[in-house]
Amino acid sequence: MIMKIKMKKKGLSLGKIMLLFTVVFYTSSCTRDLVYNQFKAVENNEWHKDSIMNFVFSSTDTIQKNNIFITLRNNKDYEFSNLFLIVDIQFPNNYQIVDTLEYEMTSPEGRFLGSGISDIKENKLEYKTNVTFSLKGDYIISIQQAMRKTREIDGLSYLGGITDVGVQIEKAK
Repeated sequence: MIMKIKMKKKGLSLGKIMLLFTVVFYTSSCTRDLVYNQFKAVENNEWHKDSIMNFVFSSTDTIQKNNIFITLRNNKDYEFSNLFLIVDIQFPNNYQIVDTLEYEMTSPEGRFLGSGISDIKENKLEYKTNVTFSLKGDYIISIQQAMRKTREIDGLSYLGGITDVGVQIEKAK
């Protein structure tokens, strides 16, 4: 009588090991170039015109080129196809650069741009590319909404539908 003994394999199969390696590789390669990433929540999803979002980051690398992005999350209550922002960068020596920016928030068909499968879309908006932080120290990036309705002089007191505002800095490739 011949007895067959079935042995269960213990451990990970080659396929599972390769999948795990791939996930770890892509995760680490995406975050390896990330210099700074922070979000701040907008109270009640209504961004007041006087509410300035300040982001402070320290730079010690005066050689590396970086890309700066403004990251926004909006929900279905956002009622415009574009977005105007006033962005200010304050350098460690108090030098400032102020920009007024406009971004598209919807496609021509009216669908929200950005990523996400729920009611909240995340937009990674290019601000500055190949920037070198030439001084060591703290930099402050300030972001303020500057929306107004057509044919109105005064800006909106509250911009509805914005849930979070952020800044992301990545090493330029």
